[in-house]
Amino acid sequence: MMSDDSLPMDGSDAHGGHGVQSSATRVFTGRLRRVRDGRRWTFMEQAPEPTAAKPSRRPARVAQMLALAHRLQAALDHGEYKDQAELSRHLGLTGARVTQLLDLTLLAPNIQEGILFLEAVGGVEPNSEHALRAIVRLRQWCEQRHVWRG
Repeated sequence: MMSDDSLPMDGSDAHGGHGVQSSATRVFTGRLRRVRDGRRWTFMEQAPEPTAAKPSRRPARVAQMLALAHRLQAALDHGEYKDQAELSRHLGLTGARVTQLLDLTLLAPNIQEGILFLEAVGGVEPNSEHALRAIVRLRQWCEQRHVWRG
């Protein structure tokens, strides 16, 4: 025979049922929504007012690459590296990739300035480095400016 305060090992209660009886059972009627309250979750009857999330803003990737290109060119100019090949070995990049980056410094100064102020809003890049390569191939700054504006 089993005592009243003990439960059998198979998970059933003393009366043969499979539920846990608790005096702390709460019954809610209506709709509750689980919402974040700092680091923990709480329940509210009303849905929280939707807030317009500000889109994240950060410098565009092409602006970061242009800044890197200027830094690499300065390192070459100051003799920190013997040549582009040594620079590419040190960075773990191919020689072609280092050339692509350094070619960005050949853009017209006003184009470079415009690029450095570009921002990616909400993760959307305004321009790609690949698109700039066609402009870099134009050696005359007036031609570059014409294509950049157009």
